[in-house]
Amino acid sequence: MSTEQLKTVQQALDMKVLMNHIYEYKKGVRQMILFTCNARYEDFAVNRLKSQGIEYVIQRVGHSNINIFFGKKQCLDAIRIIVDKPLARLSPEHDFIIGALLGYDICCQCERFCDRKQREHREYA
Repeated sequence: MSTEQLKTVQQALDMKVLMNHIYEYKKGVRQMILFTCNARYEDFAVNRLKSQGIEYVIQRVGHSNINIFFGKKQCLDAIRIIVDKPLARLSPEHDFIIGALLGYDICCQCERFCDRKQREHREYA
């Protein structure tokens, strides 16, 4: 398979994931979603979200990717306040909040939070 064909397949897969996320949101399965993709798909994703009347927030990730948070206004208002740097650099508390907003397993989020706090404590000790 050529490089162009691989890019086309990847785009189709990425857009299929986006469509599934939109479907889950519209059905009430989740209140907020985080979709990461290549920045070249931004126009398509934004147009699709706008056409569905779904609010969103975009965060640049490196040179070629974007994070698109979308969902309920209340959740996105929190994202606008919390996400002021790359996700990997967020505090354990902010990371926990985002995981909870995204509907991740709360016990796993608690474990992740405790691990990150212990690492943070060791780094500053």
